[in-house]
Amino acid sequence: MYKLIALDIDGTLLNSEKKITPEVFKSIQEAKKNGAKVVLSTGRPLPGVTPLLEELNLTDEGDYVICFNGALVQEVKNKNIISDVEMELEDFKVIYNDICKKHNSYIHINTPTNVITPFEVPSEYTVLESNLNNIPIVYKSEDEIDESIKFCKVMIIDQPEKLEEIIPQIPKEFFEKYTIVRSAPFFLEFLNKGANKGIALKALCNTIDLPIEQAIAVGDEENDQHMIKFAGLGVAMGNARESIKEIADYVTDTNNNHGVAKVINKFILD
Repeated sequence: MYKLIALDIDGTLLNSEKKITPEVFKSIQEAKKNGAKVVLSTGRPLPGVTPLLEELNLTDEGDYVICFNGALVQEVKNKNIISDVEMELEDFKVIYNDICKKHNSYIHINTPTNVITPFEVPSEYTVLESNLNNIPIVYKSEDEIDESIKFCKVMIIDQPEKLEEIIPQIPKEFFEKYTIVRSAPFFLEFLNKGANKGIALKALCNTIDLPIEQAIAVGDEENDQHMIKFAGLGVAMGNARESIKEIADYVTDTNNNHGVAKVINKFILD
């Protein structure tokens, strides 16, 4: 029996209008009432996911959330941290100099409370990140970016076609040193090698003494691949990338047709 379900947010929990459908809301409430843990697992920082946790009534003692694509795992109510895997200043410098500058692209840093950019005029996708997650944009020159910053993740952001050109040119050693995932067509994320949604899910399951085999993970993008592989049941949305469908144990309906509700109804409530 499955006792936990980890849900990606964009493209999974939310439909294309960025809303939770009544069917999905009802299934999550029923799952929680039946004793299953519902865990939002996202690339967003906590401020960007808090309104959804509140909307879904996932703010009680014993509720958990995975943020920054697995770099941070914590209890929702008391903010107790289960896992916190950061990057360092030197990581930012290497990514900025060897990738961002080389390809004339944009970069920003995600901290728990803001998004930092070295560009006085930020990328439109940095603005999108700020608006999506309810966090301010802070400009800092390259010289002002120092060790006082908490580096949760570093992101190369640009037009999708530009990222398509950049990714094949990233040296192999970067993939060996970092977790690199594409969370959206315009977001390429760099995290500590010890951080991804799969590692985070395993850490959470260990903390609550739940076998990983009793966990379901549902997602649609490349940043969901690790938790889909590691979970007892890995589920791809009907709107997921083909590469995600290929590694999943099960493919549900799309986010516009209540795919999450159908997973919960089939594998938890039934």
